[in-house]
Amino acid sequence: MDTMRDRFAPVVSRLLDEDPRVAVVLAEIGLAGFEKARHRHPDRVINVGIREQLLVGAGAGLALTGLRPVVHTFASFLVERPFEQVKLDLGHQDVGAVLVSASASFDWPSGGYTHMAPGDIALLDTLDGWTVHVPGHPDEAETLLRHAVAAGEDKVYVRLSVQSNAEALAVDGARFRTVREGRAGVVVAVGPMLDTVLDATEGLDVTVLYATTVRPFDSAALRRATETAGTDVVLVEPYLAGTSTAAANDALADLPHRVLGLGVGRRELRRYGQIEEHVAAHGLDAGSLRQRIGGFLGATAPRVSA
Repeated sequence: MDTMRDRFAPVVSRLLDEDPRVAVVLAEIGLAGFEKARHRHPDRVINVGIREQLLVGAGAGLALTGLRPVVHTFASFLVERPFEQVKLDLGHQDVGAVLVSASASFDWPSGGYTHMAPGDIALLDTLDGWTVHVPGHPDEAETLLRHAVAAGEDKVYVRLSVQSNAEALAVDGARFRTVREGRAGVVVAVGPMLDTVLDATEGLDVTVLYATTVRPFDSAALRRATETAGTDVVLVEPYLAGTSTAAANDALADLPHRVLGLGVGRRELRRYGQIEEHVAAHGLDAGSLRQRIGGFLGATAPRVSA
């Protein structure tokens, strides 16, 4: 199966053909995927070289002229390194762009910590007005990319990952989806964490919500789920643990509730290994999640293997 990033260039190349407002800004990374589109649209496929601050600044400049820029590189180079430009050139000037990242939290372990960005969404949370999509399958990534480009002048972040669920679900670019219903707690699985969460909670009497658009946070869906499942909530996110805890707390502010945020820990893993080793080290494999979720909710059921 192709990856989310494999879908990125073909989808956006078609959008370049379909919509004269669409432009693509790259910083070397991903350039090969746009070679044909670059020949067709030399004025709307722009490579700025290894200059990530310029990458975002150029995208903002294009937005000021009325274009819809799609800006792409690895997450650590797209959100963290040029954060001042994201804050000022896009946010302060109040112009929109679609930032599309690759490499996620630790998709390329051999690239080292410079190519890891578990804190990207937490960092964007310090800014106003961002929509954030975290697809869990290449088909969902294609749908959400199209949503993002079509979203007028909005500021949108699309987080692509090589980690993926086995099957795509229908996503609408806004709401959480109820995948399983129970009465002893709510577990929100974000993007590529869904399959693992379903394995981890097999046999537990919990409601599982699937989130592929995490900002704005779907407070209404969470509140509906707690009406029958109770107000104990577990968030399982493929990025920094606790990133959405405040959003869940705000959604339930008028109700007695508990929230547990699970995700990538703050501890830096200096022996990079493989993706699966990072997943296990951060307690995001099915066996570890079952223990942590079951312990928090007081739920018991036959153990699943990791």
